[in-house]
Amino acid sequence: MSAPKILIIGESCLDEFAYCQATRLAPDWPVPILEVDSVISNPGMASNVLMNIRAMGAETELVTNNNWKEFKKRRYVHSKTNHTFMRVDTTVKIESLNDGLDITSFDAVVISDYNKGFLSTEKIWELCNQHSRVFLDTKKPLGEWATKAFIVKINDFEYSNSLPFVSGPIRKKVIRTLGERGCEYQGKLFPTETVSVSDTSGAGDTFIAALVCSFLANNNIELAIREANKAATSVVKKRGVVSV
Repeated sequence: MSAPKILIIGESCLDEFAYCQATRLAPDWPVPILEVDSVISNPGMASNVLMNIRAMGAETELVTNNNWKEFKKRRYVHSKTNHTFMRVDTTVKIESLNDGLDITSFDAVVISDYNKGFLSTEKIWELCNQHSRVFLDTKKPLGEWATKAFIVKINDFEYSNSLPFVSGPIRKKVIRTLGERGCEYQGKLFPTETVSVSDTSGAGDTFIAALVCSFLANNNIELAIREANKAATSVVKKRGVVSV
């Protein structure tokens, strides 16, 4: 049996972790003076979904912004305690997705929408109308434009912002992730194993990657949710943004 073919569409960035020492406070402000020991960089956002899906053995292609290496998210992290002091994002203009994209030859499509300008609600609506298995992971408040998605994955904060706009048809498709409590789907709670969390960065990307891969293998959404929970739990135990 051949590996499934999955298309990923969405914004990408360069995730950077600057690991630092902080041995004293600034004399003029009560803030730590950071001395950077090392910087670790890896593809992030939609590109992190790509890395995770490839790690799970599926064939995948990515449609993303060409200038993703210029869009950087740098986190300054204490080397010893793993405490994050701050995150600094590089501001760049992300062009919109071009028309004419053929998605019909893929077994599933993952839309990794970080709401940075690459995908409009109209474009997402069009894509969802072209394929019956679109897994939508979005930072936008939900609306009627999302009704044609097969599954919609959003976190608890995003779900709260979407509540005034969520109709019954959309609500039935929503997987709401709840952090350490797991996730909820159609009123059912899917708990996760309690672990020591090192870094939650990129866990949502791992979740959606494992969700689509497991569903294509088993055609069972509840089993796919459990597998996605396991995958996300495995990566939060590690520092930085990592693949499952």
